[in-house]
This record gives sequence, structure tokens and C-alpha cells, in this order.
Amino acid sequence: MSQALTPSHPRTRPISAGHLRAFEAVARHLNFRAAAEELSLTQSAVSRQIQSLEDEVGSALFLRHTRSVELTGAGTILLRAAGSALERIDAAVRQIRQSAGRRSVAITTWASFASMWLIPRLEAFQREHPDIDIRIDATDAAVDLATADVDLALRYAVPEAIAAGAVRLFGEQLTPVASPWLLREHRIATLDDLAKVTLIEAGDAHRTRHLEYLTWQRWLDHYAPTPTGIARARSKARLSPQRWLYFNYASQIVQAALTGQGVALARMPLVAESLASGDLVEPLPAMRLDSPLVYWLVLAPRSKTRPEVKAFCDWLLREAERTRQAIGDLPDPDTVDHID
Repeated sequence: MSQALTPSHPRTRPISAGHLRAFEAVARHLNFRAAAEELSLTQSAVSRQIQSLEDEVGSALFLRHTRSVELTGAGTILLRAAGSALERIDAAVRQIRQSAGRRSVAITTWASFASMWLIPRLEAFQREHPDIDIRIDATDAAVDLATADVDLALRYAVPEAIAAGAVRLFGEQLTPVASPWLLREHRIATLDDLAKVTLIEAGDAHRTRHLEYLTWQRWLDHYAPTPTGIARARSKARLSPQRWLYFNYASQIVQAALTGQGVALARMPLVAESLASGDLVEPLPAMRLDSPLVYWLVLAPRSKTRPEVKAFCDWLLREAERTRQAIGDLPDPDTVDHID
């Protein structure tokens, strides 16, 4: 086991940055061989770089065991700083390379929104701007726009949970939807008619307070209120459909409704096109339920001045306006921001 290095004199000059990449790789893998393979170096070369860095820092950064290594306290402190610094350097280099090559826009959003709203509209943008490449990173995890290799994020959150400067695209309402052929077989004109069919909803919506708005239970509590104290029990008793179908993604919920497998409680912005084409029908159009959740555009600070990003955002806001008109969304002026 390596001991902490004992410097003969205090070190005051900045360390050279050349060995930090090797340090960060070893710290991530906790393995010299894996780090060497990632960096396309020999294991001995990586070991020498780490030793040189330890000499410069004046302290051991790893405890070397027979078959593994672990970070020392000093190594943990350095990794906390070096990891984020290298991410920022890499992001800056990517930006420089982009500006010298093809124009492109990188977007992060969640999978259902990408497949149901963004991708079907992208052809129009590509016709207007054939020289701009588009990259979509579909993930449910929120990324840090200060360091990630993306130019903008399309997010779904309540207003109080979104960062300052976000641009409101549109709000949403929830509404029951079904395929026309299912409705030819099962007439749905009242709440009680829902008991004759399969109901489809988000399987994970009960896990968080805001996403409970996506549930049939919340919808029924609004449209079939019962006296305080017995509301939950009685509404559950009334909500006894033929069967339930649960899915994790909004796109799966709508796909099941499109194929006639049941009645879904859908998000209006994501099904507006299907309703307009007649592929889906609102059997209870007077029973839409307002949701507190809003769709947002968030720009990475470093990308705001790039012409291709500005062109994409201008196009995106025009498409959002069409969606607002289609669903009858009138935003609160206090929640609307603008792109300079």
C-alpha cells in the first residue's frame, strides 16, 4: 500500500494538465488496465503519468492493492475538480470543432416527446434548412446544459421546478381518447360507460405528486366528486373497468389506444394531430382536465448566439404556436419568456 508523499518543500506552482486525463480515467475505472485501454496507452505509461502527477501534487492519489486501486482523500478532492473541468474543456473543444465544420443542433428531450411531437415535425425544418444537421438525445434524465454536448433541452415540468430563462412552449390538458372502431363497438357517452372498456394509463404516474394528474383516478376525482371522507373509497369503487393496461411511456399509451386496445387518458399536445386526422376520437370532449405540467424550451448558455440554434428555436416556437392553437392553450403571460 502506497504511503502519502512527503514533500521536501511546499509546492506553489500550478500542476501541468497533461496527466489529469489519465488520473480521471483511472479514478473512473479504479483500474489501471481499463484506463490504459480507454486512452490507447500502455499500463506502464498510465502508471508513470499518475506517479508524476502525485509528485507534482505532493500527495498519493490512489491506494494500490494487489488487484485493485482506490482513491485516497486527496484523490477524491482532485477528481471532484478535474472531472467537471475536463467535461467543460471537452464541451468547449466540441463547440470549436462544430463552428469549423458542418452546422448542427443537438437536442435533449424525453423519448415520448421526441417520437410523438418533435420527430414528426422535423421534416419541415430540414426542408427550410437542409445544411443544418440535427441530433436528438432521447433520455428521461435531465442533463446539465453547462457541460453536456447539447444546445437545448425540451422539458416537462411544473413552472416552479423549471430554471429561470426557460421558454414556455405550451401547457396541457388530459382527455380520454380511443380509436373510432372501438367506439363503434362500445358507445361512451357517460362516465359509467367507461366500465365497459379497458382503461389505459401511465403505470408510474402514482409515484410522484405532479404526475398523479396523468391518472384516471385524478380525472375521476374531478368529474365525479364524492363527499369528503369517503371520496377515495367511492371513486375507486366507481372506477372498475373491464380491465387495466399500464405503460411507462406516453407513446406506448397512445399506441395502445390507436390499435383499439382501450380508452387512454392522453396528453392533448401529444395527440392533437391524431385527433385532427381522425385516428383518435375524444368520446367525452367536454371533460378535459387541466394539468399543472408545462412543456419548456431551455437553451444552453453557450449556444444562444449560434445562428443555426437560433433558426431551430424560431422554427420550434412557430410549431409550438400551432400546437397551442390546436389545443386551445392560452398561456399565463407571467410564465412566458422570450429568446433574444
